Amino acid sequence: MQKDKQSLLWIAAFRINWLVERICALLVGIMVMVIWFGVVERYFLHLGFTWTEELSRYVMIWAALLAVSCGAFYREHIGLDIVKRFLPSRGARILAISLDLVSLSFFLFLAWYGMGMARAGLGQYATIFGMTMVVPFAAVPVSSVLTAFQIFAAMFRSSEPAGFATSQTQ
Repeated sequence: MQKDKQSLLWIAAFRINWLVERICALLVGIMVMVIWFGVVERYFLHLGFTWTEELSRYVMIWAALLAVSCGAFYREHIGLDIVKRFLPSRGARILAISLDLVSLSFFLFLAWYGMGMARAGLGQYATIFGMTMVVPFAAVPVSSVLTAFQIFAAMFRSSEPAGFATSQTQ
């Protein structure tokens, strides 16, 4: 029974990470195209568009914050590796669990705080677009929930996904 739950959690974490990786790649591609368009427009076309900088900033925020959950899936974040190397295996495991619990708590708090921030963004407007800031601010709670889920799923994994994930994506 425990093995089934663990594998379902693994499959969900893997699929969510697979999707988020592609969304991040798409957002980075969009950001690069918008920035290049802004450069070409400013120096060659002289159309007077001012929206490229603001749009690229919001796309970059979304891409960077979503990428945090991918790092959590692969356990690529800073985790006091040098300290774990000098600890016995039991001590290293306790340290890893402690770091996971602190990280999970932080991202759950950030998700809660971010929801309030996104709600407050309903009354604020973007300088150029005239849209509410709820869309850019929503990156915080969305990415925090995704990251908290990936940390939670990683806590129950028996092995790291690095070899499995790279073989699946090629």
